[in-house]
Amino acid sequence: MRKLLGGVVGAVMAAGAATAATPSDTMVIAWALDDVITLDPAQIGEVNSDEFMGNVCDSLLTTAYDDPSKLLPHLAESWTRSPDGLTYTFKIRQGLKHPSGNPVTAEDAAWSMRRIIWLNFGNAASLTQWGFSKENIEKSVRATDPSTLLVTFDKPYPESLILPAMFTGRSAYAIDKVEALKNAKGDDHGNAWLKQNSACVGPYKLRSHTANETLILERNDGYWKGPVPLRRVIVRHVPESAAQRLQLEKGDVDMARILNPEDLDSIEKNPNTRIVRVPRHQYYYLSFNTSDPELSNPKVRQAFRYLIDYQGLEKTVMRYEGIGRASLVPLGAFGALSREEGLPYKLDLAKAKQLMTEAGFPNGFKKELIVATTFPFPDIAQHVQANAAKIGIDLQLNQMASAARLTKVRSREYQISSSVWSTGYPDADAMVSRHGFNPDNRLEAKQNMFPSWNAAWKSEWFDDMWIKSRMEPDPAKRIAMYHEIQKRHMEESGMVYMFQAVRNIAVHKQLKDFKTHSFKLWYTTASK
Repeated sequence: MRKLLGGVVGAVMAAGAATAATPSDTMVIAWALDDVITLDPAQIGEVNSDEFMGNVCDSLLTTAYDDPSKLLPHLAESWTRSPDGLTYTFKIRQGLKHPSGNPVTAEDAAWSMRRIIWLNFGNAASLTQWGFSKENIEKSVRATDPSTLLVTFDKPYPESLILPAMFTGRSAYAIDKVEALKNAKGDDHGNAWLKQNSACVGPYKLRSHTANETLILERNDGYWKGPVPLRRVIVRHVPESAAQRLQLEKGDVDMARILNPEDLDSIEKNPNTRIVRVPRHQYYYLSFNTSDPELSNPKVRQAFRYLIDYQGLEKTVMRYEGIGRASLVPLGAFGALSREEGLPYKLDLAKAKQLMTEAGFPNGFKKELIVATTFPFPDIAQHVQANAAKIGIDLQLNQMASAARLTKVRSREYQISSSVWSTGYPDADAMVSRHGFNPDNRLEAKQNMFPSWNAAWKSEWFDDMWIKSRMEPDPAKRIAMYHEIQKRHMEESGMVYMFQAVRNIAVHKQLKDFKTHSFKLWYTTASK
């Protein structure tokens, strides 16, 4: 198998060198793969891994290509809600088969949700935040027959909130229970095996992953919607922007995913390439470990908000990459502040110095800022570092691979981190539930899929407002509550948001028809 896969990748590289074109049945993507830690849907926490598996596993529901708020049937052909608002009944399509040949059943979907809770990785938060626990998961999520799945909640959450939040992403995949358990080790529910294998129904299947080299998806010819146009997707580890641009311009790759402004300028001018830009519900932000005595002071964190030239960076380093935004909730989400209200700050060194003095640090201090090596993290960090130095703050930059940075942040072994976070549904709740609410701030709780926990920041007021806002049935009142949360969050939180990300997908003219919106990129429609 390994020899065969090597031949596949080698053929792609040879095609690029000889003809400046990738094979007609293959999409080749240049991206960074150093943060691909696992491909188990129950454990994934990274943007690229989420995208890969989102093209491998179908969820119960999906969204329209052009509107992430429009829900469509997918593995579930229909669903109903009980009169009390607590139980959802999903009817699973009949006749579907996993790549193994095993039938797709409601039990697969139920078991997939349960194992998220049983394994208790960070992704368990996607279920525990809705009241599920090890004690109630088997009773609350169950299959009553091969095609009927019942999911019962502890509260009657608004349907417009719970459906996109719970049933369009990783928590609603139907993993092949028989195949996963056949490869399980002890009571790991197939976790070790699923880190490098796929077992679910979807348009592609994972063929191989070689760390920091390549990831290959192969078409599932037995897919229930019919085979997708391209037989294969190959993702190459190309962390350098210039290398991605050169490969794209030569036709050695079809798509490039991490490019700096200079390389995007070149691609935009090239008649053989184009840029597809989509605002994302994703943030570039600074995370402060507030268990540090000096960083625990809110005025210190406020000072950092005035060390960022949002407007200047928007025109330079971030001109393709992001929109200046300091609010907790991204533009385009239900309940978001306006662009003006969501960015009440600007570069103001005198104000930053004043806040540091009021906090008791007129002469500043020395801290380490950990940074991923990929663009735009070093550029943003150097900007903050330079302005911090002007008011006496000595920031020592420590660049490292994304996976190493994530490990430090998720174990609270850091002081300040240049971080990134993506949400899964277009509602303010998606951010408030992770960046406002903190379920258990104790170190031993290890709630590391909550950025609030990673920042060791907890507020009873925000915990309470999160519950009240998500349960409020009146949309106008919900919006008012979210506006109050955002304004207070900018004053108190352990996170300093800088930019809402824009997804830049640089594409060679030979690639056509792929679809994308704020939350997903579909490989399934791409053709040549």
